[in-house]
Amino acid sequence: MARDRSNAQDYSGPLRRLLLAVLVLLLAGIFILWRIDSPRVERFRAQITDQLMPNLDWAMVPVTGTVNLLRDFQSYQRLAEQNQELRSELRRMQTWKEAALQLEQENARLLDLNKVRLDPRLTKITGVVMADSGSPYRQSVLLNVGARDGIVEGWATMDGIGLVGRISGVGENTSRVILLTDASSRIPAVIQPSGQRAIVAGDNTGAPPIDFLENPDLVRPGDRIISSGDGGVFPADLLIGQVAADPGGRLRVRLAADFERLEFLKVLRHHGTDRVSDTPSIITDNLDTAQTATGDTPPTETE
Repeated sequence: MARDRSNAQDYSGPLRRLLLAVLVLLLAGIFILWRIDSPRVERFRAQITDQLMPNLDWAMVPVTGTVNLLRDFQSYQRLAEQNQELRSELRRMQTWKEAALQLEQENARLLDLNKVRLDPRLTKITGVVMADSGSPYRQSVLLNVGARDGIVEGWATMDGIGLVGRISGVGENTSRVILLTDASSRIPAVIQPSGQRAIVAGDNTGAPPIDFLENPDLVRPGDRIISSGDGGVFPADLLIGQVAADPGGRLRVRLAADFERLEFLKVLRHHGTDRVSDTPSIITDNLDTAQTATGDTPPTETE
């Protein structure tokens, strides 16, 4: 067995060297053949190329597939970049869409404010709601208009449809509005078409009750409620809401103003009615006028 192995090793070494020498000579011959500049050799090279190249198409398949794979990968990378850019642009467009919707809503509310029909003697100023301090014990909002804008405490405020509340506290640049729903709010009102007078009293709920109603039998759910102007606090004929009945049968007000979305409020400049300051003088002047018309003379004092 040792002898056979040694014989195999003795033959394998020279055989390898022989094959290597033949391969080198073959490559050298091909190189020399390809470098000879002769028309006959050129024709011979052309014939060899025509015979071998069609049969080597199978060898180009992996190369062609690799090139196509690289091109597809580059195309996929470009598509991924374009997709990322489109996603970023979509996010920006969604931001602009949200801003456009907010501007559209603000524009609609401002248009509603301008459509409210008021007494032409009443002027107005519009303010933006800055903060909402609603709580179980107090319902109010803060406006960005104050004493510098001529705001006076007690003036009525409205949104695009109905009465919201009154000014209660004025600063230099801001003012506070007590809402109709606040427990301290009391508004004289008239219920149409019956003409019944009542008081809309806030109770910190979204539907304040109706108190001091003269004849409840004449009032029906859905009747219109407006301010009466009694007391000179609020102007008359401002829309408050409609009559509604709660499950317990108590009459309440379904407010016309949208208290869930108070963004702009209209402050009505209302200076009230002139107060009588000199009552005795007025009574004396009226008495003299009446006596002159009847021809009577006032009695004179005697000592």
